[in-house]
Amino acid sequence: MAGREIDWPGKSGKKYHYWIYDLGTKHDPVPANYVFTKETEQGTFRPIYIGQTSDISERFDNHHKWLCIVKNGATHVCTHKSSVDEKARLAEEGDLIKNYNPVCND
Repeated sequence: MAGREIDWPGKSGKKYHYWIYDLGTKHDPVPANYVFTKETEQGTFRPIYIGQTSDISERFDNHHKWLCIVKNGATHVCTHKSSVDEKARLAEEGDLIKNYNPVCND
């Protein structure tokens, strides 16, 4: 289900705007940040894994944390097109991980 949106605040206080998709949704080949989530109640999402990639269309094929993501009940993936600069994507990823400490991020 596309069309829903969510803002994820980082530990820094900065907010990051994401689109909410059902698992299995195909994505365009763009750099992106993403959050695998579980919808715990209507409109409420708990982060399970937070990541970044240079190509979101390929990132979920054989994801290295897929078993953990599924085991923890992921229902959606939130994504947004991000910078081509990996350093910027990593900074956002780190800011969000510090705020949420998702179960599948080591």
